[in-house]
Amino acid sequence: MATRWRVAVVGGGIAGLAAALRLRDRAPEGTEIIVYEQSGTLGGKLRTGELAGGPVEFGAESFLMRDPAGGESAAVALVRRLGLAGRIVHPTVGQAALAVDGGLRPIPGGTLVGVPGDLDKAATVARPTPEAGRDGGRPLLGPDDDVSVGGLVRARFGDEVVDRLVDPMLGGVYAGRADDLSLATTMPALARAARSAHTLLGAVRAAQAAAPRAPGEPVFGTLAGGLSTLVDAAATASGATIRRHAAVRELTSTGAGWRLTVGPTRDPEHVDVDAVVLAVPARPTARLLADVAPEAAAGIGGLDYASVALITLALPEPALPQLSGFLVPGTEGLLIKASTFFTTKWGHLRRPDGLALVRASVGRYGEEAQLQRADEDLAATVHRELSAVLDVPLPAPVDGHVQRWGGALPQYTPGHLDRVAAARTVLRAAHPTLTVAGAGYDGVGIPICVRSGETAAEEIITALEGSGR
Repeated sequence: MATRWRVAVVGGGIAGLAAALRLRDRAPEGTEIIVYEQSGTLGGKLRTGELAGGPVEFGAESFLMRDPAGGESAAVALVRRLGLAGRIVHPTVGQAALAVDGGLRPIPGGTLVGVPGDLDKAATVARPTPEAGRDGGRPLLGPDDDVSVGGLVRARFGDEVVDRLVDPMLGGVYAGRADDLSLATTMPALARAARSAHTLLGAVRAAQAAAPRAPGEPVFGTLAGGLSTLVDAAATASGATIRRHAAVRELTSTGAGWRLTVGPTRDPEHVDVDAVVLAVPARPTARLLADVAPEAAAGIGGLDYASVALITLALPEPALPQLSGFLVPGTEGLLIKASTFFTTKWGHLRRPDGLALVRASVGRYGEEAQLQRADEDLAATVHRELSAVLDVPLPAPVDGHVQRWGGALPQYTPGHLDRVAAARTVLRAAHPTLTVAGAGYDGVGIPICVRSGETAAEEIITALEGSGR
């Protein structure tokens, strides 16, 4: 007779919670699920707070509505599973701008994460090299090649396109630089197209054609009431035992399963489980795997992360343009790398008192020293730079908040997906009841993290079923 399963999920971010929920939905009745979260708060980078009496996101603000392969994204599917579909709202203002040459210019249409699919439109911000459409007589990439985004685009479209278009777009998402980031990881659709297209222009257009979007179809969504409602609903629906302030310090094999060492060194708790999902960043994962799976640990432990700070200001009736926000190329010399006009972008956040919520993102990979400033200094610098970019003195904020995310955004160098695949192959062969999930392995964004957690849960179920437990 099979015994009842006991599964530990280490990490209470959205990937870990998605794993716990999928285990609850698919594992046999009576399966015990325990989620261990080192901090006191679930959700990872999903965190809804309050500013000036209203809700505001202090982390991720939205999710993609569509999956790159077609159909709804994993985030939307999760929202539906939790009965929250009626809360989905979309931006009411979608046009964003680039802060270049001391002013704001609309982001040109026809780009794919900043890479032009229409050279004439791109030229309003950045001039492509005269040989941008040259056909080299063979595909841009070989079947197994991975290169940096900047390396590919500079060679085909020139420096200005990278510096003024691609780099700020990638910087806004990853806080990294185009010259360092993996094409296959950050822009998988373009990487696939580049394995057959002879020109970068053709590859961009092929990638866009592979995922057509109906006119007026929303790209992004969020939840009225904040994304923390998604976190809370997932935690509740999973039926898992949630252990906050519970750091898992060690993982050892018991032969039949796993033993977790939890809590302080002086008074540790030992917990035996049948399977483990590690849904924490790559470095703590590598530390936990160091003794039980050293080869896998080495494969994922070298991933680096960027730190960022999000500064949100509540401004009384500021003169803001009808934009969702703007991105800033690193060449502009500003501390701000991106800004979102929350109460302009999201109609459900608009307030009758005219108070506007404006958020700025600070911190690029390799520039962590800038984040050592005090909160007051960061807020004052952001206010000053916003006024300069908008060319209008903004009113003094009536409230503000600085959210620091240390080591928040993975920096995927070329070859990242192959390294992760190799590590998972080793782990699966040696320890099928031990899996990894999250942004450190599969990419950033709520849908990717949700899918990563769900896939990890499915692997655990398959392994436990195969073991006859």
